[in-house]
Amino acid sequence: MNKLIAALIAATFSLGALAQAAAPAAPAGQSAQQSQPAGDPAKKAKKAKKAKKAKKAKAPAA
Repeated sequence: MNKLIAALIAATFSLGALAQAAAPAAPAGQSAQQSQPAGDPAKKAKKAKKAKKAKKAKAPAA
């Protein structure tokens, strides 16, 4: 029984290590900012939201 529990614990740790190592690493010399695409969708969404809010503020009140 103790051997079975020890084997299950060891398997859990090994699977956890395998899952962490599976993530692709960024190439050396490349910063996090350079790895992001030029057109960041989050920034575009913020700009669109800001423009919509400004347009709404400029519209005459009825």
